[in-house]
Amino acid sequence: MQTTSATSTIKTLMILFLVFAALHFAQEFLIPIFVGGLIATILLPVSQWLESKKVPKGIAVFFCILLLLAFIASIFSVLGWQISVLQDDYPTIKEKSITTFTKVQEFIFSHLGISEESQLEMLKSEQPSIGNILQLVGGSLIGILTSFILTVVYIFCILYYRNHIKNFVLRLSKKAMESEVEKVIYNVTQVSQQYLIGLMKMIGLLWIMYSIGFSIIGVKNALFFAVICSFLEIVPFIGNITGTTFTVFVSAAQGGSLTLLVGIVVTYMIVQLIQGWILEPLIVGPQVKINPFSTIIALVIGEMVWGLPGIFLAIPLTAMLKIIFDHIEGLQPYGFLIGEVRDPKEHKSFQGWNNIYNKLVGGKKGDVN
Repeated sequence: MQTTSATSTIKTLMILFLVFAALHFAQEFLIPIFVGGLIATILLPVSQWLESKKVPKGIAVFFCILLLLAFIASIFSVLGWQISVLQDDYPTIKEKSITTFTKVQEFIFSHLGISEESQLEMLKSEQPSIGNILQLVGGSLIGILTSFILTVVYIFCILYYRNHIKNFVLRLSKKAMESEVEKVIYNVTQVSQQYLIGLMKMIGLLWIMYSIGFSIIGVKNALFFAVICSFLEIVPFIGNITGTTFTVFVSAAQGGSLTLLVGIVVTYMIVQLIQGWILEPLIVGPQVKINPFSTIIALVIGEMVWGLPGIFLAIPLTAMLKIIFDHIEGLQPYGFLIGEVRDPKEHKSFQGWNNIYNKLVGGKKGDVN
């Protein structure tokens, strides 16, 4: 009995290892498909609405692609505008950075006995040549452009052939299970939509809150830093801290006072408090909530398997896996393990916030099951 159990465990671990290895080595093929599938779920309601107005499917899907490209272009326009404004402070930032670098050199020399000349030689030996840098940048840009084009093509194909893909998945299941599989497909699509649309709403609200907070305390280029801090919300836990740290360092390089730097940290804490206790329960909802422990594991595995894109895909894919686990009898304990832990008091608190939110937007009472 124990031997059989041990053999089964070893087989399971080997299968998991092979799955993660396959995901890693096939990342160039899989990442654009998964990203395209997630974005397609956001554009799906738009395409369905246009098709309901007697617009041909091909034209409706093409309009969705144009809408996506216009949205991406607007984001880059705002970032480009803010970066051009930040360039006006480049001389000050450069001067402060040189001063800070000199102080660091002096600290190393006084505490570690390494002369400034030795430090510079060590840095030069570690720096890649200009040719290598240009080669790396060129290769990265070509890879990003190729992946972007593939992703756009996949979005178009997934939207256009969505019914065909759905029927294919249904044909893979037994006749008696078709209704259950169709329910899983619907729930997975809804979870993906809810997560990504909720994430966009969250980014917008964080942008507004950071802009107001940074403007009140007097941060230079407040809008730019608000954009950085809000968009890094894509990476849970780590993103906001990284954005705030970047804001503190650049503000210090611009000559910001200690009061200003403390104000940035306080602003971050207030925004996080509002986000955690008010915005997340209302906007994201419990359907896509996974507990922090599972979130951290998902982010670590996502980064190990697919790098930076894996961090972006980790949370929605884990939420989808939870839906699938919840509908398969043998895997339901794993769905429970991934899911959010909620006590009765917190449940009532969320239900109260949800009812208030739905009254404001004129919707029905939310389901918190």
